[in-house]
Amino acid sequence: MVAATERVSDSERGGATMAKGRQSRKRTSSATLVLTTLLTLSVVTLLLLSLGILSLPVGSDHVRPAHHLTSFDRRVLESAGMGKRGEQWVEILSWEPRAFLYHNFLSKDECEYLINIAKPHMVKSTVVDVKTGKSKDSRVRTSSGAFLKRGQDKIIRNIEKRIADFTFIPVEHGEGLQVLHYGEGQKYESHFDCFFDNYNVKNGGQRIATVLMYLSDVEEGGETVFPSAKGNFSSLPGWNERSECGKRGLSLKPKLGDALLFWSMGPDATLDPSSLHG
Repeated sequence: MVAATERVSDSERGGATMAKGRQSRKRTSSATLVLTTLLTLSVVTLLLLSLGILSLPVGSDHVRPAHHLTSFDRRVLESAGMGKRGEQWVEILSWEPRAFLYHNFLSKDECEYLINIAKPHMVKSTVVDVKTGKSKDSRVRTSSGAFLKRGQDKIIRNIEKRIADFTFIPVEHGEGLQVLHYGEGQKYESHFDCFFDNYNVKNGGQRIATVLMYLSDVEEGGETVFPSAKGNFSSLPGWNERSECGKRGLSLKPKLGDALLFWSMGPDATLDPSSLHG
């Protein structure tokens, strides 16, 4: 690609030379033309290899796993964020519910930034009243939280764009980020993220998917649990390390920087019962 750009630039700076070159190529032999084409392809291939866009198979032990991001991909993504991130890949957790884990979605610096800007504004979390559509206090949710304005600064905008790329949902269709803190013993009992009231659906549309970004590690507990998920999750690695609550179904232990995407609505726009979580 660089070479192509350079060629365009050269033609702009020396149009007469370019015209002369085309005229001279008409008088060259077909063998010379083939050789020139092969040399050009070789240069382009070497450039793609050096950028990490193209890779050569070097044996079964070095096959790139599905959803693995190349070094070139990581450089592009890191240039749009804050701080370096570790190796990134997407893991399929479940199809009922549709749940996917993006490893190292955020950098440590981005996690700390979100915590610091939200900390002065943290208040007790509320739930949506299904009758009125307004927020209310409830014993089923004991965490604290703070809402951030959509696109309030460059770092937030970069994260929102990353979420849009992950979900294939435009930024304009998303809500503002909400930072939540769960202290020891705090909880949010099993619930659905989609709305069951007409007030919120009319004002902002239905919630079809959620992305949970974990901003810290935990020593024990703290799992996101899907008790109605379909599957034999007791056979998964680390099952014995789960808390008793985490063994109620599909569960995910928080890891700093990871992001969990799950869909509350099915492809037919109806509620997915297996998306129940807490």
